[in-house]
This record gives sequence, structure tokens and C-alpha cells, in this order.
Amino acid sequence: MHFGMFMEFGCRKGGSDAEAFREGLDLVDAAESWGMDSSWLSEFHFSPDRSVLSSPIVVAAALAARTQRMRIGIAVYVLPLNNPLRIAEEAATVDQISGGRLDFGIGRSGFVRSYNSYNIDYGESQGRFEEALQILRKAWSGKKFSFDGTFYKVTDALVVPQPVQKPYPPMRMAATSAATFKTVAEQGLPLFVGLRGDGLATLVENIKMYRETWHRSGHEGDGSVYLRVPVYAASTETAAFEEPRDNIIYYFERQARLIAASSPKGGNAERSNTAATLSALSYEDILRDRVAFGTAAQLIDRVNEWRDVLGIDGITAEMNAGGMLSEAQVKNSLRIIASDVMPAFK
Repeated sequence: MHFGMFMEFGCRKGGSDAEAFREGLDLVDAAESWGMDSSWLSEFHFSPDRSVLSSPIVVAAALAARTQRMRIGIAVYVLPLNNPLRIAEEAATVDQISGGRLDFGIGRSGFVRSYNSYNIDYGESQGRFEEALQILRKAWSGKKFSFDGTFYKVTDALVVPQPVQKPYPPMRMAATSAATFKTVAEQGLPLFVGLRGDGLATLVENIKMYRETWHRSGHEGDGSVYLRVPVYAASTETAAFEEPRDNIIYYFERQARLIAASSPKGGNAERSNTAATLSALSYEDILRDRVAFGTAAQLIDRVNEWRDVLGIDGITAEMNAGGMLSEAQVKNSLRIIASDVMPAFK
């Protein structure tokens, strides 16, 4: 079982950008020294109250220079917002600097605001994503290539440097809708999933469809699935449940607002329903199957449950999902996960 942590480099109320970067980098240093397998970097734009992580590939280069062992992931790079040739060059550069430790998560994001600010039509996001993925694979072939698409055109390009990992850094795609699960399987890509939107029962069905499509498409194995989920560990059950209460309630309330506000023009019934579901969650609902909170023994039981029910082979822990936990609480939780939970799965 792979154990990573999901990083937002969150902004604290009244804090500076410099403090957000310092806290995030300190947590990565702790994760490296305590044996965590990976750190995954999100991508946020125009979110001054939430995150300074607008350029995860630049931060990935910083992590490559200050770590020696852990893998460095992007979760996820929003392909339609960037030129795919530039993405190919920058990701290959990080793979070189890190000695082949880059994991390259990709997606197109469901938040329309970023597209509006970049003056890109969200209605083009699927087409841009598909073309960008084709270009990345060609760019990392080590050969000169051309591409003539609807959104991107490339003429006789030979990307330098090439990645260390062959044929390219492992790619992993995020999925929330049933249609995307099917698409990811057809592409033969590993999967990122979460419990922020639909609940456990829906996720079970979507992963089942992913694996059925994976096999029908002729890919080897079953397809790797990493679960991104809020995790909090403490020495007692009372502390583990009470300390993150306000933090996680705020997290799901914020997620509901973001989903409701992100519908493209004309609305989106699926997103509206998801937002309504999240808004109605009680703390007991959240604890039941959307987070992993508890003592080390309780977290081991929860991860085993998810491994059995979902068939996951990796956990990507959101260490401070709502951004309200203290730095000391986050580090103590990480220490318990690394020292008392992770070894049970190695």
C-alpha cells in the first residue's frame, strides 16, 4: 500500500504567502524524514484565502532539490490551462532533477472560474485535454514530431530534456463522473478517486466499471487506484474525533459551495445534486465513510476496509483539508500515520 500526502500549501487567515510556503515545505521535510512514500501537489488559481499553489511544477522542482527519497506527485496538472509542449518540457526537467521521482497526475478541473480568468472556454476543456495528452506522449517519445489538432498545432518539435522514467513519468488521472472513470480505463491510466462528492456506494460502482472497462480494453493487471481522503490521527479517540470537527465540517461546506458555483452556463444537474448532498452532511455522516479519523489502530482498520471494498493500492492523505488545524496538530497526525499506521501495510 502506497502512502502519500496531498499538499495544498494552504493560506492561514492573516498569514503571508511566505508563511504558507514555509509551512508546506516544513511538512514535506517531515514526511521525507519519517518515511512517507510521496507528496502530491495540487493546483489552485486565484484562491488567496485557500492556497498559494498556483504553479505546482515549480514547487515540485523545489521538492526535488530538498528531498532524496520520496516521490513527488502533481495532483493534478490542469492540462487545458497550459501549453502542452511547455508542460512536457517542465515535467521532464523535474523528472531529471529528481532522478526519476516524478508522478504526473493529470486532469481538467471542474472549476469554471479558472478557465474564465485564463479566457479559455470551459466547453473546450475536454477536447483540449485529449489533444494535450496526445502531445505529451509524443513529446516524451524522444523523437521529432508534428501535431495538427483543433486547439494545438506542433511542427517538427523535439522536446529536450527527455524524462528519466521510460516511456515517461507515471501518469495518473483524477475522475469524479462515471463517464470519466470509463475514459480513464480506456486510456489505460491509473486512477485518482475521492469521497468529496459522491459517497462510498457510488464510488464502489464507479471503480467496478473502471476495472471492467480496463479489462475489456485489453490492459494488463487491474488498474491502480489511489484514494485521496482527509486523514487525522491522534493518540486518543476523543482527540481524533473532536480536534478536526470544525475543520472538516468547514471543508465539506466549502466543497458544496465550490461545486454549486462551478456549474457551466445552463447549469449541471449532477453538480447541483452533489452540492446539495454535501450541504446536508452531518458530522456523523462524514465520520461514517468520508474520512479516516482515529487512533492508529482505527486508521489501520479503516484503510483495510477501503482496500477490501474499493480495491485501492494507495492512500493520499489530506492532512489539513479545511485549513484550520494548527501546524503542530498536522505534524503530530503525520507522525502517527508514518510511524504507527503505514508500517502495518508494508
